[in-house]
Order: sequence, then C-alpha cells, then structure tokens
Amino acid sequence: MENVTLDVQGMTCGHCVQAVTKALNEVGVNDVAVHLETGKVDVSFDKEKVTVEQMKEAIEDQGYDVV
Repeated sequence: MENVTLDVQGMTCGHCVQAVTKALNEVGVNDVAVHLETGKVDVSFDKEKVTVEQMKEAIEDQGYDVV
C-alpha cells in the first residue's frame, strides 16, 4: 500500500470534499482524507491498480487544480 498527499487548490466547501472523494474512489483508491482547511488530500492506494497521475486527472476533471 502506498500513501501520497496531494495539494489541491480550489476546494472551498463540503461539496468540494465530496466531489474529490468520489472522484478518487471511482479510480480505485483505498482511502481518502480531504483536509479542506489546508487544501491537502491524503490518499492510500495500491500502485498496481491506480497511479498518482490518474488520481490527479480525476481531481482535475472535477474542476480543481493539483499542484
């Protein structure tokens, strides 16, 4: 199991948290923790099933920027 923290810009509310969480769950991550106040998203995933690039793309598809 791998862990990564993504820096996501543009999240401002509970809906943002839900959108990011849902997008990441749909690409097959194991666990997601969105920290709205810091813009950080902690993700636990199996690198055999999903890449960091796929996670970034899923978040960006929701309208947020991953830096």
